[in-house]
Amino acid sequence: MSSPTRRNFLKTAGVASVPAAPAAAPKTPARKSVRASGFSPAGRPEKISENLYVFEDTCSVYVVRDGAGCVLIDFGSGKILDHLGALGITRVDWILHTHHHRDQCQGDRKAVERNIPIAVPAHERHLFAGAENFWRNRRVYHLYYVRNDFNTLTHDIPVARALADYSTFRWGSTDFFVLPAPGHTLGSIALIAVIDGRRTAFTGDLLYAPGRILNLYDTQVNYGGSEGIDLGIYSLARLREQKPALVCPSHGRPMPDPDGAIGQTIRSLTDYYRFQTGNDPVEQFRPYAVSPHLVCHYLTTSSFYAILSDSGKAMFLDYGAASGVHFGNFERATATTDRIRFVEHSIDHLRSQYGMKSIDVAMPSHMHDDHINGFPHLIRKYGTKVWCYENMVDILENPRGHNLGCILGEPFKVSQAFRHGEKFKWEEYEFEVTHSPGHTEYQMALFVTLDGKRVAFTGDAFFPGTRNDGTMRHNLIFRNHVENDSHLKSIRNLIEREPELIAPGHGRAYPVDRAMMLATEQRLRRQQEWFLELLPGGESNFGLDPSWVSIYPYQMLLSPGRRRRAEVRVRNYRPAPMKMEVAVVAPREWRLEPEVLRFEVPAGAVGSQAFHITIPKTWDAPSPRLAIAADVVSDGKYLGQITEAVVEIA
Repeated sequence: MSSPTRRNFLKTAGVASVPAAPAAAPKTPARKSVRASGFSPAGRPEKISENLYVFEDTCSVYVVRDGAGCVLIDFGSGKILDHLGALGITRVDWILHTHHHRDQCQGDRKAVERNIPIAVPAHERHLFAGAENFWRNRRVYHLYYVRNDFNTLTHDIPVARALADYSTFRWGSTDFFVLPAPGHTLGSIALIAVIDGRRTAFTGDLLYAPGRILNLYDTQVNYGGSEGIDLGIYSLARLREQKPALVCPSHGRPMPDPDGAIGQTIRSLTDYYRFQTGNDPVEQFRPYAVSPHLVCHYLTTSSFYAILSDSGKAMFLDYGAASGVHFGNFERATATTDRIRFVEHSIDHLRSQYGMKSIDVAMPSHMHDDHINGFPHLIRKYGTKVWCYENMVDILENPRGHNLGCILGEPFKVSQAFRHGEKFKWEEYEFEVTHSPGHTEYQMALFVTLDGKRVAFTGDAFFPGTRNDGTMRHNLIFRNHVENDSHLKSIRNLIEREPELIAPGHGRAYPVDRAMMLATEQRLRRQQEWFLELLPGGESNFGLDPSWVSIYPYQMLLSPGRRRRAEVRVRNYRPAPMKMEVAVVAPREWRLEPEVLRFEVPAGAVGSQAFHITIPKTWDAPSPRLAIAADVVSDGKYLGQITEAVVEIA
C-alpha cells in the first residue's frame, strides 16, 4: 500500500499544543448578533448511574455530577442548562468537547454568556476560537479537500483550555484521560474517567453502535478517500486497549459491553475498508526484524528503526507518524501556528515481540517533521533522551527561528550533540556520526556494526535506484538548504566507510556495494556540473539557497511595548568578503534600532548583524499575524526585499 505524503518525491512552526493551566471563565463574550432559531429539544436527562446522566440534544450531552457541581461532555444546543436544577446541580464547572462539529457545540454561546469555561481538543482549537477566520479562508470552488470541516461553528467561541493528547484533565477528584481518537474528525478525542466506580469512555462519534458508525461522509477527507475509516479503526484499537467498562457515544445508546462493541466495529470497518481500497488498514501494519538487534517499521510515514541492546534498552533512529494516512491528513489539517498531531504507535509491539524494555535514546536522521513527530511524546511519556548532529540543535529547540522545509512546530530539548566524524558508544555498540547534506543541510549519517553487518542510517539522502544505471536515487528540495556539492559530501562519506546495508528514511533497508556508491558519485558530479552550467557564473550556491539572506528568528512573537532582539543573517558563498546594507521594512509606527544595518561578511562564511524591534503599547494591529521584509544592498547592488519574517502579535 502506498503512503502518500505532501512530498511527491517519496510517492509549520508554532508553539506546542500543551494543556494550559486551569483557566478562569472566558472574558470575551461571544457575539450576540447571530440570529437564534428558537428550536430546542424535548425530553429530560436520563440517569445512567448515580452521578452520570445523558440528555438527548443535537448530540448526546453527558452530565458528570459531583455534589452541586458538574462537568458536561459536549453541549449540543445548550438546553441541558434548563434541566440541571432538577438534578441538584447549581453550577457547571467545565464543558469538555470531544470534537468541533456544530451538533456538539452550537449552543456554546449560552455557556459563554454564563461564564462557563470551555475546553476543546488541542488540534481543533482553531475551529472554535478562530472559526470566523476559518470561514474567511475555506475553499469552496475547485473543491477536492472534501473533509467535513464545513460542520464548523459560524462564529468564534473563547476557549479556556486545550485538551492535549495523552494529557489528564483533573476536575475535583476525577481525572479525564485525553485519548486521541481521529476518524470522525481529524482532531477528535475520547475522554476516559472512572465514574461511579466504572471506567467510562466518552467517545464522540468514533462509533455509533456495535458494528456501526454515525455516517460515512464525515470519514472522507480527500476526494475519493477512505481516510477516516482507516484512522477510525486505529483509534478503536487504541480505545479497546484502555479497557473501558462503558462507552458513551455522542450519537447512539451507551454501550455496557465495550469490548464486544468495539471489536465488532473494528471488524466491520476493516472489511469495508478492504472492499473500498483493496488494502489493509494501518492497524494491520507491523515492524520487521532486519537482524536480531535491528527492527524496522517502514510502513509508518517515514521508516523508523529500533536498535536493541541485550539489556532491553532501545535506541530509536527517527520516530514519525503511525502511517502516511495519519501524517498526510494531520499535516493538511494543522492550523498555521500549531504543530502536527502525533498518535503513538509500534511501542507495545516492540515490547511484546522483541523484548524492548525502555526507549533510552532517540536520534533524528534529519530535522524533518515526518521523521521526528514523535520525539516530544517520547520525551514526555518515556523520559527518552534526544541526541543529534550538532547543526540540528537550534532547529529542534527553536523551530520558530528558521524558514526551512518540514519543520516540526513543537520545540524539544536535546541532551547531546555530535560533530562530524565523532565516535561514541551506546550500550555494546560503537557508532560514528558524519554530516550528510543534500536532502537537507541538517542531516547526519550514522554508522554502526549490527549483527555482523556494517549499517549506515542515512535518512532521506539515498534510496534504491530506479534508473537501471546502477545508481541510488536522491532528491532536491531547495528550501531545505542545498549547496552545489552537498550530495557529493554525503556519497563520499559512504564510499569512505563502506557500509554493507543502508537503512533509509523511507522504505526497507537495502544492500549496497562499492560499485553502486561510485556510480552514484559520478551521477552527482554531473548534477553539480548542471548547477554550474545553468546558474550565473560563480553564483551557483546563491541560486540554490532561497535563504542566503534571512531574518532570525523567522517567526517572531512580539508583545506591544516590549523590545525584541533579532538578527539579519547572510551566508556568503563568494571567495571575497561581501559588504551588506539592510533595512527592515515594517509598519511605520514600530521603532527599529538601527534603521539600517551595515556589516561585512567574510568570504565563505556566515555573518550577522543584530537589530531591535519595539512595537508601541497602543499600536492597533491590523492582523494578529503579519510579514516584515529585509531590503538588501549587496556590494553596492540593490537587490530589494529578498527575504522576510513572520510576526505574531502576542
